[in-house]
Amino acid sequence: MKKLFLVLALFGLMTSVSANTLTTIDSEVIENEIITQEMDEGGDQDDSAQEPIGFTQEAKKRFIEGGPGFMGIVLICLILGLAISIERIIFLNLSTTNTKKLTDGVQEALSSGGVDAAKELCRNTKGPVASIFYQGLDRANEGVESAEKAVIAYGGVQMGQLEKNVSWISLFIALAPMLGFMGTVIGMINAFDKIEAAGDMQPSLVAGGIKIALLTTVFGLIVAIILQVFYNYIVAKIDSIVNDMEDASITLVDILVAHKK
Repeated sequence: MKKLFLVLALFGLMTSVSANTLTTIDSEVIENEIITQEMDEGGDQDDSAQEPIGFTQEAKKRFIEGGPGFMGIVLICLILGLAISIERIIFLNLSTTNTKKLTDGVQEALSSGGVDAAKELCRNTKGPVASIFYQGLDRANEGVESAEKAVIAYGGVQMGQLEKNVSWISLFIALAPMLGFMGTVIGMINAFDKIEAAGDMQPSLVAGGIKIALLTTVFGLIVAIILQVFYNYIVAKIDSIVNDMEDASITLVDILVAHKK
């Protein structure tokens, strides 16, 4: 149920973001056309009377100027990357366990109720550390070495679950600026095609093509920077949980050795 809820929440987030973006782009295009008509009708208006454009409005304007082709693909990379990042952050936060409290509880349960009581405590505790403890305690009757092997093997499984889909974030980090650079190259080619067709080196033709070309690169780099921040946080969180898992595994083996004595 939790995974289903997360999937539905992420799907709703992506849908709402896409719908809002498309609506904003359409309204912005209409507003630009109205503004252009008003400027054509009254070209003698004073520029100083215009209100300053905010950062959000400027970003929307530049996004539209960059064209729907590469800008749309870069936006999809941002939405998918953010969706995966949010899902991983939620999962990792839910996987965080108070290792010291769990270790003390397992040690106390072993002393008072034996292995079964300790297994029941781990079964009722969430997180990869509790799952590793349960696997080790489940093999405790077969000997300490068998329990240690089970802890190591299941620790690798838990590490794989923690790192699930993280590679997709790194893919979008690399893909967004590359798409931006590709848009820049294509925009430059279009600019030179216009110059060739006009037969003259007009500054307006060159400036317009270069501006559109560079906008794709800027937005690609912005997307990569945003996703890189989330990626680094996720990797740091995974490293922290893995370190707790390794320390807890060593502590569990020591506890089992002491319990056997």
